[in-house]
Amino acid sequence: MEVINKIADLKVKVQSLKSAGKTIGLVPTMGALHRGHASLVERSVKENDVTIVSVFVNPTQFNDKNDLANYPRTFEADRDLLSSLGATIMFAPTAEEVYPEPDTRTFSYPPTDTVMEGAFRPGHFNGVCQIVSKLFEFTQPTHAYFGEKDFQQIAVIRAMAAEHFPGLNISPCPIVRENDGLALSSRNTLLAADERQIAPNIYKALKASVNYAKNHTVEETKQWTIDEINAVKGLEVQYYEIVDAATLASIKDWKDAEHVQGCITVFCGKTPIRLIDNINYK
Repeated sequence: MEVINKIADLKVKVQSLKSAGKTIGLVPTMGALHRGHASLVERSVKENDVTIVSVFVNPTQFNDKNDLANYPRTFEADRDLLSSLGATIMFAPTAEEVYPEPDTRTFSYPPTDTVMEGAFRPGHFNGVCQIVSKLFEFTQPTHAYFGEKDFQQIAVIRAMAAEHFPGLNISPCPIVRENDGLALSSRNTLLAADERQIAPNIYKALKASVNYAKNHTVEETKQWTIDEINAVKGLEVQYYEIVDAATLASIKDWKDAEHVQGCITVFCGKTPIRLIDNINYK
C-alpha cells in the first residue's frame, strides 16, 4: 500500500490509474479506524480495481473546537490496518494541504441538511460537503463508500454528488455493531469504562421501539424511546426524530412514508460524548 500526503502526487497517480482503465473505490474517513471502516474497505477492495482510503480529520465540519481537538488520531494503527485489508492508497494530507486558503463554498440541500444534525450542528454538513467534494475531485472514484451509522450524512452526500458528480455511485454500507449492540464509532474510544457500560442502552431502546411501534403512533413511539433512554443514568437524548428515509422530513403517521427511519443523538457520560445511531421501522 502506498501512503500519499500531497494532492498533486495523488492526482498524478489517479490519472495514471484512470488512463489504464482502472475502477476506483473511495472510502473517506477521519481515521481512528475500526471494524466498521474495515467493512467499507473490504467491500471497496472486492468491487473495484483500486481502493483509496482518505484519513483526514476535517476541521471545517466541526463547530466545536474541543471536539476537533479531542477527536482520536491513530495514524500508525490506521496505516497498518489499511495495508492488511488490501487498500491500494492511503491518502493522509495535512489541513494546510487540503485548505491552503479558506474554503468559502456553500452547499444547501434542504430539508436534508437542515434538520437533525443540521439543526444542532450549524455548518457541519457544509463542511462535510466541502471535504467530500474535494476528495471526489482528487480521486475521481467510480464508487464511494459510507457507513449507514451516519444516515443523514449519506443523504446529504447523495444530494451533493447528484449536483456536482453525476454518475458517481454512492454506496451505503450497513452499521457494524459490537456484540452488545453499540454502533461502532471512533468516538467510542473516548468513553470511560462506566460510560461504555451504559452506551448499549441506546440501541437496546431503538430495537425495542420497533416492536412498540406496531401498536402505537409515531409520536408515542418517539416519546417512549426518548423516555427509555433518558431513564438510564448518564444518558440524555439530544434529539430523536422519526423521518421519511428518503427525504428526512419528519412524519406524523406510519403511512406517510414508504421507508421510515428513526435517527437519534445521545449524550453519554459526564464529559459528555455525543453518540449517534439509527434504526429502520419499515
